[in-house]
Amino acid sequence: MPFVLSVKDSLRQAVESATGGKNTVMYDDKGNPSIMVCIPKFNLSDVINGAPNVPHPAFIVNGVVKSEIWISKYQNIVHDGRAYSLPFQDPKTFVTYDQAKQYCAAKGLGWHLMTNAEWAAIALWCKKNGFMPRGNNNFGKDHSAPHERGKVTYKYTSGGTEYEGRVATGSGPASWAHNGMNDGIFDLNGNVWEWVDGLKLIDGKIYVHQDNNYNTPESPRVVDQWVDTGVYFDNTTAGNANTTISDIGGDPVLGAERTNPMYTGDASTDPYYGYSFTTFETLAAKSGFTVPDLLKYLAIAPIDANHGGDGIWVRNYGERVAIRGGRWVNGSSAGVFALGLDNARSISTHDIGFRSAYIAP
Repeated sequence: MPFVLSVKDSLRQAVESATGGKNTVMYDDKGNPSIMVCIPKFNLSDVINGAPNVPHPAFIVNGVVKSEIWISKYQNIVHDGRAYSLPFQDPKTFVTYDQAKQYCAAKGLGWHLMTNAEWAAIALWCKKNGFMPRGNNNFGKDHSAPHERGKVTYKYTSGGTEYEGRVATGSGPASWAHNGMNDGIFDLNGNVWEWVDGLKLIDGKIYVHQDNNYNTPESPRVVDQWVDTGVYFDNTTAGNANTTISDIGGDPVLGAERTNPMYTGDASTDPYYGYSFTTFETLAAKSGFTVPDLLKYLAIAPIDANHGGDGIWVRNYGERVAIRGGRWVNGSSAGVFALGLDNARSISTHDIGFRSAYIAP
């Protein structure tokens, strides 16, 4: 009998042939496709000068070193309660952190919301390899290369003026991919912020997951097991009790305690009042405090003075869950090192999305 490929096999073969096997099509347990990018294991010493010659935490799950991780090529959409990585789609927004986690975990074993460890590994790889991806960080285009545009999927009106916002997934040029090539991961710089698992603040204290022990139903022993780093986000100036959204001045700073909460009123409901901003590369430590290397490995603290001018936003009161990458209005502050630690897990807006990842169980 002649050899006949199924439709699924044909699609996967076409994607793998076009990318030299760097991309593939993965099907969830309902048989629906996602286009995924392989990130082979690398060591900390491969991306940070002087770091140990051991695997980056993104490649260690429950004590087992993984040979590769798979990241959604595109910011995700949602269909039938599940997350999918597909090109030329309007990315899913108006999604809370917990909803994003559920959409990813519902796909089956090994699927999960992209973790901060995975995001950090890719960001550090980009920096080490001399390519910081551009993206939709200036109303449908890149602020530093305005001729680079994506296909606009969302417009909105503010103050009587219409603005371009989100663009279709992967609709920008190759320079919007993490490696500057069409086989890369798209839209890590701008378009919409992305929820990531494994990094949060509680009253300024930084909590992370052990290695890349992502939260999924099939690994109940690590669900909601957060590691207390003992490090806080403080601020260089005192906060206040004003019930308005405002930058309180000064800069976020890392230390062994929080002495300057950015909002001094009742923070039990995770309110959105005072915050502080600085560029990632200028995030400093308090006098006499040494930043643990782990925070550098997880792209929570800078490794040097050059991270592309990407921004970091912090509210050091209440619970704050991490978002990464920036959005279409952040300009030079968006990028692979951009970090938002100023949102509660319950926020659901037009400019926060997510992407799924997969690691073989």
